[in-house]
Amino acid sequence: MDVRMLGQAEVLGTLGDVAHDRERHRRRRITHVAVVLGLVTTWFYWRLLSGNPARFGWPNVSLPEGFQDYLPGLILVLLLGSSLIIPLFVAGRSPHVQYRPSEIPVTFNDVVGLGMVRDEVVKTLNLFLAYKTFRDRMGGNPRKAILFEGPPGTGKTYMAKAMAREAGVPFLFVSASAFQSMYYGQTNRKIRSFFKKLRAAARREGGAIGFIEEIDAIAGARSGMRSSPMPDSLRHGGAALSVERSDSREGISGVVNELLIQMQSFDQPTAGARVKGALFDLVNRFLPEGHQFEKRPPVASNILVIGATNRAADLDPALLRPGRFDRSIHFDLPSRSGRREIIDYYLEKKAHVPELDKDERRDQLAAMTFAYSPVMIEHLFDEALVWSLRGGREAMEWDDVQQAKFTEEIGLKQPVEYTEDEKRTIATHEAGHAVVAYLNGIGRKLEVLSIIKRADALGLLAHSETEERFTRTRTELIASIQISFGGMTAEELFFGESGTGPGSDLAAATRIAAQMVGAYGMAGSLVSFEAIESSPVSQGIVGKVLADDEGRRAVDRLLDQAKEDVRKLLDENRHLVIALRDQLLVREELVGDEITDVLLQAAEAERFDRIERAGRG
Repeated sequence: MDVRMLGQAEVLGTLGDVAHDRERHRRRRITHVAVVLGLVTTWFYWRLLSGNPARFGWPNVSLPEGFQDYLPGLILVLLLGSSLIIPLFVAGRSPHVQYRPSEIPVTFNDVVGLGMVRDEVVKTLNLFLAYKTFRDRMGGNPRKAILFEGPPGTGKTYMAKAMAREAGVPFLFVSASAFQSMYYGQTNRKIRSFFKKLRAAARREGGAIGFIEEIDAIAGARSGMRSSPMPDSLRHGGAALSVERSDSREGISGVVNELLIQMQSFDQPTAGARVKGALFDLVNRFLPEGHQFEKRPPVASNILVIGATNRAADLDPALLRPGRFDRSIHFDLPSRSGRREIIDYYLEKKAHVPELDKDERRDQLAAMTFAYSPVMIEHLFDEALVWSLRGGREAMEWDDVQQAKFTEEIGLKQPVEYTEDEKRTIATHEAGHAVVAYLNGIGRKLEVLSIIKRADALGLLAHSETEERFTRTRTELIASIQISFGGMTAEELFFGESGTGPGSDLAAATRIAAQMVGAYGMAGSLVSFEAIESSPVSQGIVGKVLADDEGRRAVDRLLDQAKEDVRKLLDENRHLVIALRDQLLVREELVGDEITDVLLQAAEAERFDRIERAGRG
């Protein structure tokens, strides 16, 4: 095999060493069965030709006289003893479920939207499939374990299934929590049993893949006798130290130690090799030094362990070094192009109207689903199909997708009866948010404006970025703070005071301002509060900034200035607030272009009024 094929982005398949080993083991098993059947057949013919043919039947067993009287009690004792002993043996069994490649319906063709992650996984799989070539011809050590880490729903388990299907080897799946046992020591025993089964499957099939889901449940970082300076607020004089006590419970140190041993330990010989080795040891005791039998080292099992977690930072550092988890692959949320591939993949499987086949609609969907994982995109289409059923249709439409998106992100509508004053206040509040977002929101798109109660929100403004971006400027952050103040300021302008509605808006504005002061260097000081070392009583960035007198004053200045600017902006554009408020009072909810249409009509009407007033003057 050409060594350069190991670096390609296509699976080697039957060209790899694993396929050759599997075929060799298959032929060996057939040979063993043929030899055994030949011996049995020869014995039967020998008995037949010698005039004493083999006969089958129940053995003639006679029980002692009176034994029947003790038989019920003996059976009861055996049952009671079994109920106590059997659980101890069963508790140490490996909790895995083994799948054959034909039982796994996922292939690499089903893995879309992951880009370079998919290529890296394929190349890792090729090293697994051609482990002998990589080891013997190139002198490399094949990867024995890889870690899939990233947010939930990003395709970690899906990718592992595709690897097992494409590799054509047994796939041993286990949840990390299944290793845990009520009996002390049985958790370690289950881990040993799992790796024993994994190595046995690899010897039979030329290779095996073991997948441990949510591995952080058993591989958390061990604590030790580390000392660190105690925070000043906890000192009582002198150089105080805080000590992290060693934790040697089975669920922490013992389990992690067992994982470390199993993932990088001596290769265990098979039962036959151990018997042969014992005979050699016995004979070698009587032989001189230069004439003793040499035992062969055990053959390394070709296994690949895959661990999956969304909390990689909590894993024990010893597990992440080379030789254990040789490679850590991060599964991030898909990019816009990745989401488009995922949308194309799922829409091929789900009933939809021809409108959703248009490129502009699918591009719009990719833009709308920013920060969506592949699972979330699939769930979005499933919910859209539910809405289409409620509408009496057999295929989803664009409105069904939008309704599903709003329901998932914002919540179901929960109409309540507001008083007239309360309804007008809520409508004014939300209109204030929308006007500030429309006038000051840089690159913002207004999606939903509503005064219908959803979850804990009496009303809402949903807006998103027109372009997919990962950084923000100071101007954009200030605009976000101003949007948060839009509702409170509108209430004060039209009613003279604000109510309890702006509580969450103030919290959001404070968080942004605190980050500008303490993390981004956007408020006059370049000191970063993120540089403060963590301690047992450390706070987040907001707490650190607000606990500092100068930091708090800087946050106050940012918030006061933002609110004053919003007051001037809304005072000059009262007609826009009034127009949106009146439409909300009538229609209760505006979506997409309906919001901007109302604003454009109000602006046009105000322009004509000014021209008319100027003409009169």
